[in-house]
Amino acid sequence: MNPKHFDQDDGVDGGDDPFGGRPSKSALKRMSHDLQALGKQLLEMPDARLNDIAMPERLRDALANYKSTRSFEGKRRQLQFIGKVMREVDAEPLREAVAEFQLGHARNALELHQAERWRTELLSEDKDVVTRWVAEHPDTDVQQLRALIRNARKDQAAAPEKRNGRAYRELFQFIKHAMMADAGEPQAPSMSSDAGDESDEV
Repeated sequence: MNPKHFDQDDGVDGGDDPFGGRPSKSALKRMSHDLQALGKQLLEMPDARLNDIAMPERLRDALANYKSTRSFEGKRRQLQFIGKVMREVDAEPLREAVAEFQLGHARNALELHQAERWRTELLSEDKDVVTRWVAEHPDTDVQQLRALIRNARKDQAAAPEKRNGRAYRELFQFIKHAMMADAGEPQAPSMSSDAGDESDEV
């Protein structure tokens, strides 16, 4: 074998190729798979978020066509096409957008889990749980919180056919909004509730 001969199939990505050759077939295959995986991550995002991401119309159309394709084979081919289209696109902003969405999704899931845990504890018989909540969230309207807890407990104690779940949901929203406020996150306008009309202690 000629010692100066360089087999393209044995090469490395073009940027690391000391011979200045093109990327190898294996490198191109990896790149194609990576771009298809990125395309799949984009497809998993809500349309509203996807519409906010800057991308060429050709790629946007390819993503839309995938969603309208019904057959398994059609989707497979369209995903390959998406990977091909993305070779002509700067993928880094797309990766950043996906990472930001996934991080926000994970954070939202954690916040919902924490809110659910607090609701369960507040509805328990633990007499110190309100004190612990107020210690962590000192701006809480304690009277409203106690009224929401009381109403949610009444709803839970009612016969199944008489439960409406409203107080249970309102308590959850109250907890979630308080946690978001303390975290400095923007909130939707707070709901109106007649739960605070009662003034008995929990």
